[in-house]
Amino acid sequence: MLVKFYAPWCGHCKKLAPDFETAATRLKGTVPLAKVDCTASPDTCGRFGVTGYPTLKIFRNGEDASSYDGPRSADGIVHFMKKQAGPNSVTLRREADLEAFVNHFDASVVGKSRVLLFRPPRLSSKFEESVLRFTETITTHTLRRFIRDNIFGMCPHLTNENRDKLKGQDLLTAYYDLDYLQNPKGTNYWRNRVMKVGSQFASQGLSFAVANRRDFVDELEEEFGLGSSDGGDLPFVTIRTQQGFKYTMREEFTRDGKSLERFLEDYFAGRLKRYIKSEPIPEKNKGPVKVVVAESFEEIVNDPEKDVLIEFYAPWCGHCKSLEPKYKELAEQLYSDPNIVIAKMDATANDVPQGFDVQGFPTIYFAQAGKKDQPKRYEVKCPYTVNTILHKQTQTSHIPVFPLYSVSSNLPLQKNHI
Repeated sequence: MLVKFYAPWCGHCKKLAPDFETAATRLKGTVPLAKVDCTASPDTCGRFGVTGYPTLKIFRNGEDASSYDGPRSADGIVHFMKKQAGPNSVTLRREADLEAFVNHFDASVVGKSRVLLFRPPRLSSKFEESVLRFTETITTHTLRRFIRDNIFGMCPHLTNENRDKLKGQDLLTAYYDLDYLQNPKGTNYWRNRVMKVGSQFASQGLSFAVANRRDFVDELEEEFGLGSSDGGDLPFVTIRTQQGFKYTMREEFTRDGKSLERFLEDYFAGRLKRYIKSEPIPEKNKGPVKVVVAESFEEIVNDPEKDVLIEFYAPWCGHCKSLEPKYKELAEQLYSDPNIVIAKMDATANDVPQGFDVQGFPTIYFAQAGKKDQPKRYEVKCPYTVNTILHKQTQTSHIPVFPLYSVSSNLPLQKNHI
């Protein structure tokens, strides 16, 4: 069974919902899908360690077996869960069976007295071998490592189905009008240019991929500011690192690959300016709660002389809206202290800096003066909820009027210590 843990106000949950429902319909009778509203069943979600939404988990025989790390499109969910429910392997009895099996859209692994990995025919290239032979002693560990390290090849086709696996690394992606069904030759024309240049930098820790621009138009617009009409017919190239740093190639992609080569030389030399998604810096920002955007984050939050409490929120988040008046009340009470800043940032419109893990909303961090490299996440503990954390009610004698103050230091929980 595949279970989705969600919150009704969560934007990502709303986006996933139609695909999840479609997959549930198509998998009926094969794999059941279920959902749990964490606002209505918080104890259940807490028992299974759900901290962000949506969280998908695979259950076997009533037990939490693993987190779901597959694609989040309807087709991807169906394909992934059918493989989970189906046999681990199939028997190939004839040569024709083998040829049909390896002539697949994705890579194939075949084993008998030896193990071979066949790259999909559509991705055949002179820059890498089409068939790889496993040469180590066969164990589960060595086989898994061999497949993991080679399954995608030097420059795979990035899709919504494999994106989560590919994006866990420093990755350069060329987005263009990719179509392996209608135009495989034209599709591989640009891929070969990427591979030719990429082979010169293969040992420097950067992975490469190509993708259909139409499949990622929303992401390119939201994450890199690329409009649907920008870029023309030429590939649009980005780099996203494991740390979340983003870079874009502003020079036009030339057919000889020289512009891509210059882009990579500048990247490895540290000469590229990072791309940062940011709202404009507010012209007026004198209110008790300071508005922070990505471009002003360093100046406000990382001010070495200020204690800063920052809330990462989403405009559509119900819990954020419930918290807002109490958060403002806190800021008003501390407004006269020049060493304390209460701030907020729209995490849907601005890039969240490294060191701040924002998986759900609202997420609150405390950046202490002199310790800006060690931001502390404010964890809401029972009996408090996001809605009541700042409420002017004391639960026991040692809890301060505003429990939120406890993040300001390691001293006993006294209001005057802030």
